[in-house]
Amino acid sequence: MGQHDVKRKVDPSVLREFTNHLMQDVRALELMLHEDMFESGMRRIGAEQELFMIDERGEPAPIIEEVLERNTDERIVTELTKFNIEFNMDPLEYGGECFRQMEQSTETLVEKVRTLTQEVGGEPIMTGILPTAHLSDFALDYMTPRPRYYALNDALSRLRGGPGQYQIRGIDELFLKHDSIMLEGCNTSFQTHFQVSPEEFPHYYNIAQVVAAPCLAAATNSPLLFGKRLWRETRIALFQQAVDTRSSNLYLREMRPRVHFGTDWVDESVLEIFKEDISRFRVLLTTELDEYPLDVLEQGGVPNLMALQLHNGTVYRWNRACYGITNGKPHLRIENRVLPSGPTVVDEIANAVFWYGLVAGLSNEYQDVSEHMDFDEARHNFIAAARNGLASQFVWLDDTKRPAHELILDTLLPRAEAGLRTSDIDSSDIDRYLGVIQKRVESQQTGSQWQLDSLARMKEVGSRAERLGAITRAMVERQKEGRPVHEWPLATLEEGYTPSAMQDTNVEDYMTTELFTVHEEESIEFVARLMDWQRIRHVLVEDEQHRLVGLISHRTLLRHMAERNETPEGGVPVRDIMVEDPISVSPERPTLEAVQMMREHQIGALPVVREDRLVGIITERDFIQIAGNLLDDTLSGELEPVEVKEDEGEE
Repeated sequence: MGQHDVKRKVDPSVLREFTNHLMQDVRALELMLHEDMFESGMRRIGAEQELFMIDERGEPAPIIEEVLERNTDERIVTELTKFNIEFNMDPLEYGGECFRQMEQSTETLVEKVRTLTQEVGGEPIMTGILPTAHLSDFALDYMTPRPRYYALNDALSRLRGGPGQYQIRGIDELFLKHDSIMLEGCNTSFQTHFQVSPEEFPHYYNIAQVVAAPCLAAATNSPLLFGKRLWRETRIALFQQAVDTRSSNLYLREMRPRVHFGTDWVDESVLEIFKEDISRFRVLLTTELDEYPLDVLEQGGVPNLMALQLHNGTVYRWNRACYGITNGKPHLRIENRVLPSGPTVVDEIANAVFWYGLVAGLSNEYQDVSEHMDFDEARHNFIAAARNGLASQFVWLDDTKRPAHELILDTLLPRAEAGLRTSDIDSSDIDRYLGVIQKRVESQQTGSQWQLDSLARMKEVGSRAERLGAITRAMVERQKEGRPVHEWPLATLEEGYTPSAMQDTNVEDYMTTELFTVHEEESIEFVARLMDWQRIRHVLVEDEQHRLVGLISHRTLLRHMAERNETPEGGVPVRDIMVEDPISVSPERPTLEAVQMMREHQIGALPVVREDRLVGIITERDFIQIAGNLLDDTLSGELEPVEVKEDEGEE
């Protein structure tokens, strides 16, 4: 997440001073490029690994502070939320057995994180989005207490002028508002770095933009968010919306989100990227700056360009340009932020090898990709890959339209192999890692497809929470085994079932969210038909803003029908017989408390409300499947057996 020594509340004069530093950094960078001060003739690679930490149920475990108290490795650091963690690997020279070394280093650090988390009752997991995460896990209480995170949240919230709006459509649909940047913490990635010389940068960067789509299509691992099946790589859409500051009222303006693919090919220099991002995106964070880069250059030194690096860290291109210094020599890197975390370390390294190979292979074949592909086509390919994975159709450099899996198998794997061989990568490593990509694409079992197929196989068994927990726990165990995802058997419900932990579930884990509701002015005759057609025993009454105003039970309706002598003209409105302001619960309410509430009030249903809006219902039917797992195992000795009666219309 970058530099942590930042200011949370900034005076306008401080912002102006920081902007002046930013412009000085750009001028210094221009001079450094003109004077050929950058390291050339050296290729280095690197990577950053982001992880979730989960508890025994497979749900987010906010244990980062406890983990870091035990940590002595400076490469292991914080992330935005208390249940995310990151480590940064040492750079490697590109060539020979560098990828085998990267895999060994990643495995070692994952094991170190696993040991640390297990000491405090957790486990690490590699997945683009954690299937078991709930919206309640992304409250500000779960933000890692670091100045940078609070300052970034304050700045983005101020620019946004209200809650962030999220809308993602896949097999299911997600619509929600959230009042912080915490949903950014839903995403974890495996970010790779590639050092190139300044004169090569435009060429290699443009190639990286072209290959982003097929690399992502082969690597998707984020299909589920809050139990909804969305994009194959939902992370792409979610991250953009999490830090978006644009207003929907400005629909005629061309405004870019801070997370974006880019606007055009790079023509001559990395400066085009930095200048565009400074021009388009306001300064969010500032820090104390005691370096004057032009003076440093005049004295024969190399400036850190801290203002430029800080601002660059708040603009999230999927391929990001990075400035750094190694052994006193400045360099440029392309940071690939496209690839998700997981499913296993070998899968991640294979994804990285495919990307490095394609960048090298296509850069040898095409001197100027802008002559072969319009930039909008590259961007369209990228979004298609995020939405559909291997089912995507791509427009390619040879002016053909081809299915992603066919393009990868027939054209891109040979190109990647050629690029790796010309880079003197160990032959056995090329065969091993590209073999993983080939078998994954042939089987079409990416991490995303494995999650979706596992969920589909469990469709008729268990609750939603149990199914998502089973997928999550199965991922952890398969990651420990280390076999690539194309060899994974599908998850089963038994892999996630933990009777001793059932008492810790929330209403959100069991509630029904696909609701049939009515307005208070509609007729009870319609309610009767609705109950009959949909085989439900409770109908919720809401207003135009989806606020809960009442509830009608099957028994209440039958009693009314039996007692009335005649039907008034126009029918009886729902408001005449509904229970007004029925007892409700929040999605975060513990399931045991919901059971006790239903006991105490002798009711058969509890509407579920978040921020005055109706989001679900939990009924006695839901507790039938809970009963065997929850009541018998966790309530014996605590609560006496009780019959949950259906609501008779009295509170």
